[in-house]
Amino acid sequence: MATSISPNFSTNLQNSTWKTNFPSFPGKKSLHTKLGFSFSVSFNKSISVKSYGTEKYGEVVVDEEMDKIRRLQNGSDVRGVALEGEKGRAVDLTPPAVEAIAESFGEWVIKGLQKQQGYPVENVRVSLGRDPRITGAKLSVAVFAGLARAGCMVFNMGLATTPACFMSTLLPPFIYDASIMMTASHLPYTRNGLKFFTRRGGLTSPEVEEICEKAARKYANRLAKVSTLLNVLPIKVDFMSTYTKHLREIIKEKVNHPLNYDTPLQGFQIIVNAGNGSGGFFTWDVLDKLGADTFGSLHLKPDGMFPNHIPNPEDKVAMAVTRAAVLENSADLGIVFDTDVDRSGVVDNKGNPINGDKLIALMSAIVLRENPGSTIVTDARTSMALTRFITDRGGQHCLYRVGYRNVIDKGVQLNKDGIETHLMMETSGHGALRENHFLDDGAYMVLKVIIEMVRMKLEGSDEGIGSLIQDLEEPYESAELRMNIISEPRYAKAKGSEAVETFRNYIEEGRLKGWELDSCGDCWVSEGCLVDTNDTPASIDAHMYRVKVSDDEHGEHGWFHIRQSIHNPNIALNLQSSIQGGCWSMARAFRDEFLKASGVDTFLDINEVEKFAENGPIA
Repeated sequence: MATSISPNFSTNLQNSTWKTNFPSFPGKKSLHTKLGFSFSVSFNKSISVKSYGTEKYGEVVVDEEMDKIRRLQNGSDVRGVALEGEKGRAVDLTPPAVEAIAESFGEWVIKGLQKQQGYPVENVRVSLGRDPRITGAKLSVAVFAGLARAGCMVFNMGLATTPACFMSTLLPPFIYDASIMMTASHLPYTRNGLKFFTRRGGLTSPEVEEICEKAARKYANRLAKVSTLLNVLPIKVDFMSTYTKHLREIIKEKVNHPLNYDTPLQGFQIIVNAGNGSGGFFTWDVLDKLGADTFGSLHLKPDGMFPNHIPNPEDKVAMAVTRAAVLENSADLGIVFDTDVDRSGVVDNKGNPINGDKLIALMSAIVLRENPGSTIVTDARTSMALTRFITDRGGQHCLYRVGYRNVIDKGVQLNKDGIETHLMMETSGHGALRENHFLDDGAYMVLKVIIEMVRMKLEGSDEGIGSLIQDLEEPYESAELRMNIISEPRYAKAKGSEAVETFRNYIEEGRLKGWELDSCGDCWVSEGCLVDTNDTPASIDAHMYRVKVSDDEHGEHGWFHIRQSIHNPNIALNLQSSIQGGCWSMARAFRDEFLKASGVDTFLDINEVEKFAENGPIA
């Protein structure tokens, strides 16, 4: 699959696109960059990579150095600051750190395959894709070096999407043993990160924790200069063409257009807003080739600085400009992707944004028509109205803990237990379907919406996909607040857990009148989250609780959700109410009867709660 190039090749690692292929031919050349890497390229199938940046500690393992790597874990993936520019945040996702993590992942993959097969394995193949962030090229070299140290064959997919990386382990002729996607999703251009996949899907939080722990020891003990011999050279491959063909074939097969089988989107105008991330391919390689008119699409060119707006379907600017484009062009549908295309949102033909609860409702309506009686798993921040919407259509609603990996894994477990569960979706836009390998794929979600839109048109309806959720009620009030944890980074997680567990104790002891720990069907609040009351509850990546709130005048009128963030050292609060002033009264009670009464305000920045409690929604 390698592309041949001239012996007089060169590479510029400062470019945002990694263009170098690594062939084998006689001779030797040297390459140098300003990014802290020195290449000595021997054309006998080896390349020497030296990385710099760790301090020299000899054989001593220093806890602080190890903590630098541990803190990069972000639930089921790795994220950190890769470029200077954030006030108060130092660069921590360095090439040496990435190299150690990639090496540990490679070792973990090899160990898993050997355990599975019962004998030593050779030629373990791992692919790497990345979004257009400007630090991608530099950190890609560190990934190549780390995987090579572990003994893996490395395949460079270049600009790709997170779902494509997973699919590269399944679709022939590639079928890699594992894959890494380099991305920080919707976070600023200064951030970057790693997502990990094997053929069974994304890694769990405990698995990533194990990998980071091994990487921490490597990082802390490593000499200042690390020289790596890449005996197996990274090979440039074009997987995205195979992936986009896969998506096109699904649309053609599912629509089965009676007149235009190969161009089933003929006559539809669809606006794509890629936010300068990796999602532009969906316009020219999927929609255009299926006959759609994509005139008016926005920010399709990859640009790691994200100059127009955050690539995020939850971002108000992203939704607003997409809505304007849909209305200006009288388009049938608008699509908003996040950077790495594992999330999406849409805008209907009337300009109505569909994300959050509305997107879950839309997908639920589609899934329940195809699979009557299915269970739908969501995180515990969804509205009571969404539960009614799902049950009114014959479905079952399972509320689970926040975190897309948690929601997906819950759906996988329910299916194993014999409970038919076809859709798992978080309010952030991460959604997975059983029919698509339980993969959170923003492009596949949009694909389902497009197929439904065409189906409705073929049946004679001009109402558009927004009509499927016209009876979804919206909460009267909702709010999200944050409390930063005032602590050294190494103690932040423990202090966050302390605050959330103290809140649980206050509720159980009845110290907040009318506040009661919430339950969901056969699930109950235990171990810090909504989990099954079975003998093997899922492990916890962050503590969280949902409380239902009542008073004498209105009865049950809302809920309050508190959770420890896995992304940053803070605690997130979500409030929803069906009455005017409900969120305001909950915030006041939370501040007066818990934060100040318990003393946790001494290590939490409660400024946002204070402002909201004093001024209400105008804060």
